[in-house]
Amino acid sequence: MGSATSELPASRTPLGAAADTGLKIVVVGGFGVGKTTLVRSVSEIRPLNTEEVMTQAGAGVDSTAGVAAKTTTTVAFDFGRISLNDHMVLYLFGAPGQERFWFLWDRLFSGTLGAVVLVDTRRMDDSWYAVDRLEHHGTPFVVAVNRFDDEPVRYSLDEIRQALALPAHVPMVDCDARVRSSGKDVLITLVDHLYAQAMALETTP
Repeated sequence: MGSATSELPASRTPLGAAADTGLKIVVVGGFGVGKTTLVRSVSEIRPLNTEEVMTQAGAGVDSTAGVAAKTTTTVAFDFGRISLNDHMVLYLFGAPGQERFWFLWDRLFSGTLGAVVLVDTRRMDDSWYAVDRLEHHGTPFVVAVNRFDDEPVRYSLDEIRQALALPAHVPMVDCDARVRSSGKDVLITLVDHLYAQAMALETTP
């Protein structure tokens, strides 16, 4: 991505006394897609990151095709928090992207109400596992396409939906994981999706 900086709040916000609804959200996707960046950019608290410097031990194990400039990697999970309004708080868990850490995902999905699948069109195949596991668990999700400045081809959302064989009811949005307002829009899209699904269940005879 380019040189844009995250719109971090000037000071981290304490949890409001009126907050009474907490939702666990998981951010998943391939290696280097921007999960840590998204959690970091939207979190009201100093996010918990488990990033470590990549070493030669990972050479030949973690594919860096398309993300050759990446120097750190998440080895457990990221954690952050954002308040959408006075009453609703999202607790964000960013899952590690390398295949050797995928065994952690099923545990992270426990108690999760919804998920964001972050997609990098330069490494589209890395998104398949995330979509498959969420569908397996029956976890509602939205797909956010993290746009990078060096994308060789800028595919449309419709083209990406077809490539991932996503059903029409799965929301898709463009985003820039570095920018707080963009990340917040992704989370609002997910909450709206969860609300619509809940209302549909209530009206089903």
